[in-house]
Amino acid sequence: MSDIWKPSVTVAAVIEHEGRFLLVEEETSEGVRFNQPAGHLDPFESLEQAVAREALEETAHEFAPTSLIGVYMSRYQSVRTGEDVTYLRFAFAGTLGPAHDRPLDHGILRALWLSYEELVALRERHRSPLVLQCVDDYLKGKRTPLSLLHTHASVTGNPDD
Repeated sequence: MSDIWKPSVTVAAVIEHEGRFLLVEEETSEGVRFNQPAGHLDPFESLEQAVAREALEETAHEFAPTSLIGVYMSRYQSVRTGEDVTYLRFAFAGTLGPAHDRPLDHGILRALWLSYEELVALRERHRSPLVLQCVDDYLKGKRTPLSLLHTHASVTGNPDD
């Protein structure tokens, strides 16, 4: 086994419409929690592809990232299992597309729209402290062009990347 420490790379979609944010309610090892549509980067995909895929899987809505809100790092230690993981999260703003008639990803109980006040009131049930931090940064107007990101073709096999 390797002794090289590796953070877990995740992506998250911050989706706002008319002052409400699209979140998911999900089953976790710590119980039911709230999160942005988010998940792990899979092999052979770019960060942008990952966030679009996760949003679709967890909300049944298409999502097209238009900017990077920020890159965040946090450490999680499970009270239940003692597992210790460092997460490196890339949070994206973007455009919500049409909904599809498809089941939500395993563990996702529902997708729901919450006001900022409702989101703050549920703070103790957030999946991570980064849920509110990403929304706060979004509301502050933090945006970086996607051109900051580069995925080499060796990752996706797509020579246009």
